[in-house]
Amino acid sequence: MASALTRYRALAWITGVWLLVLTGEMVAKYILKVENVPGWIAVVHGWVYAVYLVLTLDLAIKVRWPAGRTIGTLLAGTIPFLSFFVEHQRTKQVKADFGV
Repeated sequence: MASALTRYRALAWITGVWLLVLTGEMVAKYILKVENVPGWIAVVHGWVYAVYLVLTLDLAIKVRWPAGRTIGTLLAGTIPFLSFFVEHQRTKQVKADFGV
């Protein structure tokens, strides 16, 4: 249980950081009209998010989260800053429930 929580926490933060980088790229490209913005940032975030989904599902199964909580946690990696907040809430809850 503790290792699943650690993996989830790490990927929640990594996903959140890459989402912020991706958001910055989109702002630079489409709002500020910056040329030569690297296109690989979206690919990296996509792969990191895919790993986040797998590790979040792993934790959700182990702690038996209801479907709504699981889906909300999965979607947290798609809204800037939300993954940090949700990670904190889920970690606090899992630690309280399971004494991890």
